[in-house]
Amino acid sequence: MPMTKIELKKLIKKLEKIRGRHTELVSIYVPSGYNIHEINTLVKQEGGTASNIKSKTTRKNVLSALAKIEQRLKHYKRTPENGVVFFSGNISEKEGMQDIELWEFEPPEPIKFRTYRCDQTFILEPLRDQIREKEIYGLITFDTNNAAIAFLRGKAILVKKTMDSLVPGKTGKGGQSAARYSRVRSGLLLSFMKQVGEFSTKLFSEEKDLKGIIIGGPGPLKERFLEEDFLSEALKKKILGVKDLGYSGEEGLTELVERSDDLLKEASVMKEKKLLKDFLEHLKKDDGLVSYGVFEVEKALNLGAVETLMVSEEFPMEHYIINCSCGLKLEKTMKKENLPKECPECGGKLDIEEADIFEQLEDKADQMGGNYEIISADTPEGAQFLQLGGIGAILRFRI
Repeated sequence: MPMTKIELKKLIKKLEKIRGRHTELVSIYVPSGYNIHEINTLVKQEGGTASNIKSKTTRKNVLSALAKIEQRLKHYKRTPENGVVFFSGNISEKEGMQDIELWEFEPPEPIKFRTYRCDQTFILEPLRDQIREKEIYGLITFDTNNAAIAFLRGKAILVKKTMDSLVPGKTGKGGQSAARYSRVRSGLLLSFMKQVGEFSTKLFSEEKDLKGIIIGGPGPLKERFLEEDFLSEALKKKILGVKDLGYSGEEGLTELVERSDDLLKEASVMKEKKLLKDFLEHLKKDDGLVSYGVFEVEKALNLGAVETLMVSEEFPMEHYIINCSCGLKLEKTMKKENLPKECPECGGKLDIEEADIFEQLEDKADQMGGNYEIISADTPEGAQFLQLGGIGAILRFRI
C-alpha cells in the first residue's frame, strides 16, 4: 500500500538527519513497471564491488546494508504500482559500532527513474519532489514607500524579497522648482517599479507550478504597474486580480491573501482558513459544537458526533497497539516518551507496535460519516490550532 504524503514528510525529516561517516548509506529507487529481479541482480553486483572497499569498517557497513535489502527483495514477485524505495545503512552514532537500519516503502506517487547510490546521506530529492506543494500563487504588494514579493505555497506565505523605495513625498522641500522636483520623483518611482517588475518576472518565471499572480496595495500605483510593461507578457496573462489594501510591503501580504478569497476560492488555504474560522468561532461562543484534545475528540468520534475532524500535520502523538504475554491488550494515542516501560498488570516486557495516527483517525472519521482535514502549521491560524493540541472537531450536535 502506498505511503501517504504526510507519512512521507515525517520520514524525510527523520532520514535527512542521518549522516554516514563515509559513503556507506545505500539508496535504491525502483520505478513502477521495472523488473524487480533485475534490482536483485544489481544489489548482488554492487555487493561484489563493495567487497573491494579499502576501509574495513565502511566495507562491512555497505555489505550489511546491501544484505538487508537483498533479503527484502526476496519477498517481491513484482514491483509495486508506484515502485518501491529502499534506504539502508549504519545509523549508529558511536564510532566502530554497527546498527544497520532498513526503510522500505511504496511512495505516494510513481517513481520515474531507477536510482542506486551509496553516499554519506540518503538520496531524498525525488521524494521531496513528491511532497512539494504544487498549488502556488505569486503575490506582490507595494506603494511608493515599499514592496514585498512572495509565494503563497499551499497554505504558507513565503516572502522572497522586500524593497524600500527612495521615492520622496509629493511635496518638495525648498531649494528646487516644483517641476524639477516632480521630474526627480517620477524618475525614482519609475526605477522602483522596474526593480519590482524585474525581480518578480525572474522569480515567478522560474516557478513551473505557478497558478496565478495577485497584486495589491494602497493607492493607484498597482494599476499603473499593470498597465505598463513592468512584467513579462507571459506573466501578465497569469494575473488573477488586483486588490485595494490598507498596507503595502510585507505587512500587506496577509491582508492580500485574506481579501482574495474570491480569487483563491478553490485554493486549499482559503478552505482551511474558513474551516479554522468556524472552529474558533464555535470555541469562542462556547456553544458545545466543537471538541479539542485527543481524549475529547476520540469520545466525540465514538458517539458519531463529529461533522469534521481536523488534525495538524505536526500532531505530536502516535497511535500504539500494546500487548503483553499476560493477556493485556491496549490501544493508546500518546507521545512516544509517555509509553509505559513495563506491563502495568504484571510488570513484564511489552510488545508495542506503532500505527499511523493519521490513517487511524481518517478511518475512524470515515466509519462515522465525518469529514477529515489535515491542517497546516504554517499559517497563524494553524499554529494557534496546534497550540490547542493539534486535534479538534466541529460537531453535529452537543455532547
